[in-house]
Amino acid sequence: MGFDVDALRAAVAAHGRVIRVVVAEVRGSAPREVGAAMLVWSGGQSSTIGGGALEFEAAEAARRLDVPRRLSTHSLGPDLGQCCGGSVTLLNEVYTQEDLERLQGDVIARPVRPEPQPLAVTRILNNARAQGQRPKPQLIAGWMVEPVARATQPLWIWGAGHVGRALVGMLAPLPDFDITWVDVLRSKYPEEIPAGVTALPAREPDRLVPHAPSDAHHLILTYSHQLDLALCHRLLGHGFGFAGVIGSKTKWARFRNRLAALGHGPEQIARLTCPIGLPELGKHPQAIAIGVAAELMALSQRSDLKKEHSA
Repeated sequence: MGFDVDALRAAVAAHGRVIRVVVAEVRGSAPREVGAAMLVWSGGQSSTIGGGALEFEAAEAARRLDVPRRLSTHSLGPDLGQCCGGSVTLLNEVYTQEDLERLQGDVIARPVRPEPQPLAVTRILNNARAQGQRPKPQLIAGWMVEPVARATQPLWIWGAGHVGRALVGMLAPLPDFDITWVDVLRSKYPEEIPAGVTALPAREPDRLVPHAPSDAHHLILTYSHQLDLALCHRLLGHGFGFAGVIGSKTKWARFRNRLAALGHGPEQIARLTCPIGLPELGKHPQAIAIGVAAELMALSQRSDLKKEHSA
């Protein structure tokens, strides 16, 4: 979660005056978390703060905004007839091309009302600059603080067939994944590659493995079992955070034997996951993509919780 400066710049370039509506504070049960944001302009909007009635009312109010910024609190039950029961504080901010110039650095901090920068915010900014600490989105001492959105998890998808395309279409909109998409030919890819996805055609894809970060996640779903096996072999020698292979139990039994013959021990081989996804969902490419995406997101959630507990 973070301030998506690139999306805001694109919206301003396309629509001129854009209002960014961000969840600044939550009390009790609410549809979205602090930092969730949507962009609103005359005649349209993008992204979501959730909540149905909350979002509808917030978008209409944003279009009527006649001040540079406004903070408002909404009781979801009494005010909007929603069953969440909590309350949400929203920060509305107007952005034009001129306003974009002040969005500098890895952390966007600004006052809700004109007032000096408080010590608490200064500490957050200093820690971000000196130690690379990424703060949570928060309303603190009258200032809104948000880290700039950036993909933190490298994800390499090997294969641009039906399942690869379904996976990229599903995972590209998520903010956490920095996706590299590999296949043997440029013609294998769709005409339009989603924003934020790097297409990397290569005649011998397995030779790209050394260029992947050692903590990257990998999804192996090429047209060739031989290439899938070569990628598994390379990854076991290189290191990875997660590596999953599309296939059946029979395919995986053969792969285990062949990887063992290539010199990999049982503990190493067990780090690979095959089959990936949720087989009970079926074999349609979109169904496979849903299962694999769910598996990756659960993995990311567990990693985030582990980081929070160790912090």
